[in-house]
Amino acid sequence: MGRASLQHRKTGKVALAKPRERGAVERASAARPMELPELDRLIHERIRLGIVSALATNESLSFNDLKRILKTTDGNLSVHARKLEEAQYIACAKFFEGRVPRTEYRLTTSGRRALARYLDQMEEWIRVTREE
Repeated sequence: MGRASLQHRKTGKVALAKPRERGAVERASAARPMELPELDRLIHERIRLGIVSALATNESLSFNDLKRILKTTDGNLSVHARKLEEAQYIACAKFFEGRVPRTEYRLTTSGRRALARYLDQMEEWIRVTREE
């Protein structure tokens, strides 16, 4: 099959159209992409997933504990923890131990449910990927 030239009606520029392979349309419609569950974008980010995962296996963790576990900076942890807190996935308690300020985080019921949904979604992605 040869190439057909197409002229843009406003600009007058000519572009060459690629020839269509016979049967390409039929194959494309027959091979529909799998529908996979959409991942929770809030949890999917690496640091936020680390925060909720660490809190899922601990009753609570201090800011410094999370920083050490995740090997991240104060600023990075603060930003990600705040996003999870705004979504009500984690709860934050600030208090003083003597004269030293402390920040403790715990996973909320809503956060635990969101993590369970996320893990189910990831398991589905893994299952479909291994089947191919």
